[in-house]
Amino acid sequence: MATLTTIGFDADDTLWHNERNFRLTEERFTDLLADYSDKDNLTERLLAAERRNLRLYGYGVKGFTLSMIETAIEVTEGKAPASVIGEILDAGRNMLSHPVEPLPHVEETLQALKGSFRLVLITKGDLFDQERKVAESGLGDHFDAVEIVPEKTAETYRTLFARHGDGPGRAMMVGNSLKSDVVPALDAGSHGVHVPYEITWALEHADVPAGRDRFHQVAHLGELQALLSRLA
Repeated sequence: MATLTTIGFDADDTLWHNERNFRLTEERFTDLLADYSDKDNLTERLLAAERRNLRLYGYGVKGFTLSMIETAIEVTEGKAPASVIGEILDAGRNMLSHPVEPLPHVEETLQALKGSFRLVLITKGDLFDQERKVAESGLGDHFDAVEIVPEKTAETYRTLFARHGDGPGRAMMVGNSLKSDVVPALDAGSHGVHVPYEITWALEHADVPAGRDRFHQVAHLGELQALLSRLA
């Protein structure tokens, strides 16, 4: 096996908590509209709006907020009170200023790997919000490069691992999303390491790529060094 020289890390729900903030806001949203529709229907229609709007708004809080407003207008047949729209906008602003809370084992793992590998943070989402979270997390100095991309595909990983390393064949991608972090990295020829998070957004679900020899799974980032030792 070619020696690994580059490790890419996803950000949201790999380095710090993120999805649980979306779920708490979604609960607030369904409570606001409880007089117009039941929770399951609101959740389903919000997800449909998010899916529709991804190509227009991309990933992140701003697109989520616009999708909530769109859903509120739909379920109230255009009669959503201004107070409800105001509450949704306030919820979005709160998300954009929510404190960044790194996950366990992240700091010490990055510190241990720094210098032995090129470390690249590869995340998708709103540029300003992701830059804010990187800065507030205090983790930015551990990385040789930070890439905020509109989508994660096999071509994304081929390009970034060539730009910041020795190509995808000598790289590894670590993240919580099988769909975005692991499968496309495997397709690019890299190792893909799945680090499950407590919640997975419905649009990030994917089947486990069983039988692929470069697929790995760890319970948390504290197990990554042991995995690297076994591969070496």
